[in-house]
Amino acid sequence: MLIETGNSNKINNLYLQSEISLTDAMAGLKLTEVSNLDCEALKINNINFANQVYEEAKLLEKYETSGKLTGGMKLLHKKYDLLRTILWMNNQDSLSRCDNYNLIIYLYEYETEQITKKATQKVWSKILLDAKQEQDDILLIPIAADQNLTSLNLLLTQYKIEQFPAIIINNNQTIYELTNINQIQPLLS
Repeated sequence: MLIETGNSNKINNLYLQSEISLTDAMAGLKLTEVSNLDCEALKINNINFANQVYEEAKLLEKYETSGKLTGGMKLLHKKYDLLRTILWMNNQDSLSRCDNYNLIIYLYEYETEQITKKATQKVWSKILLDAKQEQDDILLIPIAADQNLTSLNLLLTQYKIEQFPAIIINNNQTIYELTNINQIQPLLS
């Protein structure tokens, strides 16, 4: 429990940094709405922030696999999913205004016990990571859809998402079957 408490403290610090960055990014988005800042700068900032959150989430996953003695790690995961949901919401307007990057929302089940679903989700994660590494204009946001977050549930209703895993590309294409990267590439701009 001492190790998990230490890990929770590290993740909490990372989350606070991400929360600060998100607030900063939201302020930047408001600034771009008012002053018509360059779309390229907006794209770079959005992708850099999403990459930062993604790397922190990978670290969280590493800590989670080291042991689940308390519910603290699950709560931290939920906080990151809320952060990623807000990131998705904030990128809806900038994507439609600028249309100079690709937004991929990967919705999966965090709490699933189904081995086949877990395996499918790992394959999808690998395919999406490969797509992101091939193309530098992709903003990839993985979100656990089973966290019972009101804002996320509203988005799922808006996009009519009822099964997981699911991928939403550029807020207009939904995919429920993914076997290779070639299925994604034609949907990217």
